[in-house]
Amino acid sequence: MSKCNIQPKNYKAFTNRNIQSIQQFEALPTEIHDAVQIVSRVMPFRANNYVVDELIDWSRPESDPIFKLIFPQKGMMSPEDYQALETKIRAGEPEAALQAEARNIQQKMNPHPAGQMELNVPKCQRGQSINGIQHKYNETVLFFPTQGQVCHAYCTYCFRWAQFVGVDDLKFACGDPQALVSYLEAHPEVTDVLFTGGDPMIMTSKILRRYVEPLLRERPGNIRSIRFGTKVLAYWPYRFLTDKDADDLMGLFDEIVAAGFHLAIMSHFSHPRELGTDAVQAAMSRILATGANIRCQAPLIRHINDDPEVWRSMWEKQVSLGAIPYYMFVERDTGPKDYFSVPLAEAWHIFTQAYSKVSGLARTVRGPSMSATPGKVLVDGIVDVEGHKLFALKFIQARNSEWVNRLFFAEYDEKAVWLDGLKPAFGEKRFFFEK
Repeated sequence: MSKCNIQPKNYKAFTNRNIQSIQQFEALPTEIHDAVQIVSRVMPFRANNYVVDELIDWSRPESDPIFKLIFPQKGMMSPEDYQALETKIRAGEPEAALQAEARNIQQKMNPHPAGQMELNVPKCQRGQSINGIQHKYNETVLFFPTQGQVCHAYCTYCFRWAQFVGVDDLKFACGDPQALVSYLEAHPEVTDVLFTGGDPMIMTSKILRRYVEPLLRERPGNIRSIRFGTKVLAYWPYRFLTDKDADDLMGLFDEIVAAGFHLAIMSHFSHPRELGTDAVQAAMSRILATGANIRCQAPLIRHINDDPEVWRSMWEKQVSLGAIPYYMFVERDTGPKDYFSVPLAEAWHIFTQAYSKVSGLARTVRGPSMSATPGKVLVDGIVDVEGHKLFALKFIQARNSEWVNRLFFAEYDEKAVWLDGLKPAFGEKRFFFEK
């Protein structure tokens, strides 16, 4: 186990309840301050002192990408919904009325996109849903540990925002490690388990061990890879360095690798600035020393990283730190999608320009990719076929494995931001996977 030379940092969390204690936030102009307070009643807010002190440029918060990544913005709500909530707040209506208005707005924001609730959650033999497990693709099962249902900071674009707004019916969570083992035993097609949330890295290593050790001990089914989906490297790298159980966490990583499993830290980096501190670089080095690898992914998001130079810089930095660029996602059709969405045509041009300026070591990245209901759909190109401008699309992953790597075409639409906004090419009424 490698040693850590980074000085410890005391952790302080900020939520709606103590947001006023952030001195930099309190000093903002009134209109920005009030907008964040109003929108954060609908979209969850959480941050910590590392993000606030080391990642945000408070001299220009209105244009700072990390500020917009963490602090809810007025443009994230429709003018009508914003005004309705603002009016109730100004009128001093009771908290119950404000919560009811917020819930009404949340329900209109497609809290579970791509059939997560209806199509991804498996059922047991008695026909009951197994809450806390999702199984969309044959090879990979997602597991949501009960204790991992928060993050150190919430990204305003996050498609899992419904996990964080305090509505139990919208949550995926399971507190029974044996339920995962039993499911894997019954599904030998599964080779990969992805622990997700929230963020599994927010759990103590003692609790994380309760979920992981049964896999190491019982080796259910045909599991070969264990993944942790996390934003902790970007938002609290001290988790891997100086937190009181950081050494135990690194020891657990050692044990996973020693047991013969491939260990992948699926890390979300949305902007190069998140890779720039001594702490995050030391944390990545320490993780890699266990034999794990780090794969990096993020959506393309308006106001944050909709610039090819940002992606080129981010991919090159990831490679220099020993990580693997993995995915550029298209912002999902949920939450404040109208604020963040980038048209597919523009997304393809941004990806292509960035991709053309990096070496082959960074061209492991795939994108722009839509995690849509039928599967991960890659915007593979914009082509001309007999005078018709078309999108060339391809399934990277799919509910039906026979669709994987299959090309198909859609009419070009410069305004389309998602798969359901596209029309099949060549006069077809439906795409092949809709039949």
